[in-house]
Amino acid sequence: MEKTLVNKTIINNYEEFESYLGKEIGVSDYIQIKQEQIDKFAEATLDYQWIHTDPERAAVESPFKSTIAHGYLTLSMLTYLWCSVIEVRNVKLIVNYGIEELRFQQAVLVNDRIRARISLNSIKNLRGIAKIQIKIIVEIEDQKKPAYEALVTFLYHFE
Repeated sequence: MEKTLVNKTIINNYEEFESYLGKEIGVSDYIQIKQEQIDKFAEATLDYQWIHTDPERAAVESPFKSTIAHGYLTLSMLTYLWCSVIEVRNVKLIVNYGIEELRFQQAVLVNDRIRARISLNSIKNLRGIAKIQIKIIVEIEDQKKPAYEALVTFLYHFE
């Protein structure tokens, strides 16, 4: 395994994945959550709650004094964050298998910046398919509590 110039972890096979068991795989760069992104997510999901989509009302009525990102918007960024940390080569198929122990812990306010801290929680060889479970902690810049934590399982079908 190696790190690229952008600090991605490169995994070529099961054994290289396994070497990260119980260790941090990487930390993504921060990405800012903007109102336009929140509004597009509201449109895509038909979730137009004012706390997400009405900055004027949120400034007055919200305990955050700001709009906040949908929790599921930040969750939907999980694949992007994961793929910004790791590049798995020699794979013919990747399957999103499940999410466990998901806990939203703190609201992400408009213009907050989030990043992911990812470690390998478990790995199993299922007849040539790597079943990996990562622990992902999505941090908010300058905040002690994360936006969320979860255990996420992927299946990697190596060539």
